[in-house]
Amino acid sequence: MEMLNHKLNLYIDSWMGPRDPRVQGWLLLDNYLPTLLLTLLYLLIVWMGPKYMRSRQAFSCRGLLVIYNLSLTLLSLYMFYELVTGVVQGKYNFFCQDTRSGGAADDRIINVLWWYYFSKLIEFMDTFFFILRKNNHQITVLHIYHHATMLNIWWFVMNWVPCGHSYFGACLNSFIHVLMYSYYGLSAVPAMRPYLWWKKYITQGQLLQFVLTVIQTTCAVVWPCGFPMGWLYFQICYMITLIILFLNFYVQTYKKRGVSQRKEHQNGAAASMNGHSNGVSSKENIKHRKLRAD
Repeated sequence: MEMLNHKLNLYIDSWMGPRDPRVQGWLLLDNYLPTLLLTLLYLLIVWMGPKYMRSRQAFSCRGLLVIYNLSLTLLSLYMFYELVTGVVQGKYNFFCQDTRSGGAADDRIINVLWWYYFSKLIEFMDTFFFILRKNNHQITVLHIYHHATMLNIWWFVMNWVPCGHSYFGACLNSFIHVLMYSYYGLSAVPAMRPYLWWKKYITQGQLLQFVLTVIQTTCAVVWPCGFPMGWLYFQICYMITLIILFLNFYVQTYKKRGVSQRKEHQNGAAASMNGHSNGVSSKENIKHRKLRAD
């Protein structure tokens, strides 16, 4: 294992250049292999889990879901607060910020961004809960792509650009996750579900964060400050893939559903007027499932 780690590190370092020494020795960061293996294990569970659960009773997980979502809400709130205060402390430039000019604020940002990286491992549990509850329709290409790529991308971010311009996307995403995980924590309590109206706006917020991240990253390309240009181009490209996938999710989930419901309502009204209703209500005939975009 050590030999494999050594060879993989040599290959990555020859490709990426010298790492940031400020994160040397930090949990999971010295070697890429653990992050890669954890991702492959995640994908294996995504593939095998639904097959294993096919002939078994679904688990409720209600109590665990409340605790899990509450914990991630608090972690996201902590990360958002630390990133905002760290940026203010270091007087970060919105348009471009390198990784070496923030002083003690840079160390603060690095610490919280490690938690952000680690939170992407914790968030694998989102998918595992879907599998245990047999909500396989929630395990979409978008869901798997987002979860599997984020952990790996942030391993590289933490080793080469663990502060500076890297803060912005993580800051916005932490804020969105405060809203998202609080929503899902509350939705695990049946009595709260009638009062939860903001799910649609969470997806809109996710799309907005990707667009804002593209704009802010583009600023650093136009007005460079020493932050590695390759990272900026990569982030723009990755954000565009998320915009495309989330926009497709939004259209499929909300726009087409609205058209379908309007047609169903019109057809139902016409059938009732003509005395040809088949005795099955639209709610019984068509069950619309709300997918989760995270």
